[in-house]
Amino acid sequence: MAKTKKGKKAVVPTQPYKFRKRFSLLDVLFQKEKKFLYFIAFSFIVAGIVYPYASIAMWVGFLFAAYSAIANDSIQTIGTFIVSNEKRAWYWQWLFMGIIFLGTVFYSWYMFDGDVTYQRLSSKGFDQTPDNFVFLQLAAPIILLLLTRFRIPVSTTFMLLSVFTVSSGAIVGMINKSLLGYVAAFGTALIIYLALSKVIKRFVKGEAHSFWTVAQWVVSGFLWHTWLAQDLANVAVYLPRSLNIWEFVAFAGFIFLGMGFLFFKKGEKIQEIINEKSDVRDVRSATIIDLIYAIILYFFKELNNMPMSTTWVFIGLLAGRELGMRIRAQEGSAKLAKTFSLIGKDILSVTIGLIISVIMAIAINPVIQQEIFNFFFE
Repeated sequence: MAKTKKGKKAVVPTQPYKFRKRFSLLDVLFQKEKKFLYFIAFSFIVAGIVYPYASIAMWVGFLFAAYSAIANDSIQTIGTFIVSNEKRAWYWQWLFMGIIFLGTVFYSWYMFDGDVTYQRLSSKGFDQTPDNFVFLQLAAPIILLLLTRFRIPVSTTFMLLSVFTVSSGAIVGMINKSLLGYVAAFGTALIIYLALSKVIKRFVKGEAHSFWTVAQWVVSGFLWHTWLAQDLANVAVYLPRSLNIWEFVAFAGFIFLGMGFLFFKKGEKIQEIINEKSDVRDVRSATIIDLIYAIILYFFKELNNMPMSTTWVFIGLLAGRELGMRIRAQEGSAKLAKTFSLIGKDILSVTIGLIISVIMAIAINPVIQQEIFNFFFE
C-alpha cells in the first residue's frame, strides 16, 4: 500500500496583543523621527539649564520661538506660495520673502524706537520686558515645534504670548479678537465662493497667464508683510521691548537664515494642511486666497494693538472657501461630509493648542492663578 505524504499543517498567524500593536506603531514612529526627537530632548535639556540666567535665556527662547513660530505659521503666509511655485528654485522664493521681511522689521525698528513688533507688545499685559524666566516659558516653543511636526496647526499667539501675560484679561482679549477673526474670515470666504465660484473657476481653466504669477508674488509679498506686523510679537516677546542695533542684527539675521532653511525644505510637515485643500496648487487660486487673507489681516491690524491668532483667521478662511466651493458645486452628501470633517479636524487642532497654552499660562503665572481663585471662591 502506497504511503501518503502528510501535508504540512497550516500555520495560523498569531495575532499580536493590542499593546504590542501599539508598541510597534510607536517604534515605527520613533525610528522615522528619531533625529528630530533627539533634538527635542536636547532642547528641553538646554532650556532646563539656561532658564535661571535671564540674559542667556531670552536669546535661547527667541531662537526656539523664531523657528517654531515661522515653521508652524508658514502654512498661512507662504504655504500657498510654496505649493503654487514648487517648480521654481527655492532660493529665489527665499530671497523675495526674505527681503520683504528685512524691510518690514527694519521699518518697525526705526519708526518705533527699537520695537520690531509694530507696537503689538505695547498692549496691557505684554508691555513689560521679561527680567526672569521659568522653565515652561522656554519649553513652550519646543512644544510648538513638536506639535508642528505632527501637523497640528497650533496658534503660536496663544502658545507663546500667553505664557508671558501678567493678566487673564489679556488672554481673554486675544481669544475674543481671534474668534472674531475666524468668524470674519469664514463668513467672507463662504460668501465670496458661494457668489463667485463659477466666475473664479473660469479664471483657473487652462494655462495661467504670466500676469497671474506676477500678481501672486505681489499679493504674497503684501500678505507676508501684513502677517509679520501681526505675528512678530510672538517671537520678540522673549527679548527687550527696544532692541539696540546689534540685537536687531541678531534678531533679523537668524530669522532670515531660518526662512532659507524652511524654503529649502519646501515648508514643514504642517504644509500638508494646505496640500489637502482643493485647487491650491493653481497660481490663480493661491492668489485669490492670499488676497482675501491679506485684506482681513490688514483690517484687524488697524483695529487695535491687541495681538491675535492669525492661525485662527487662516483656518477660518480655508474652511469658508472649501465649504462655499462644495455647496456651489452641488456635490453629494459624501463630499460635503468630508468637507465638514476637514473643518472639524482643523478646529479641533487649534482648540487643542488653545487649551494647552491656557493651561501653561495658568501654571506659570501666580497672578492668573489668584484671579481664577477669586473668580470661583469670592
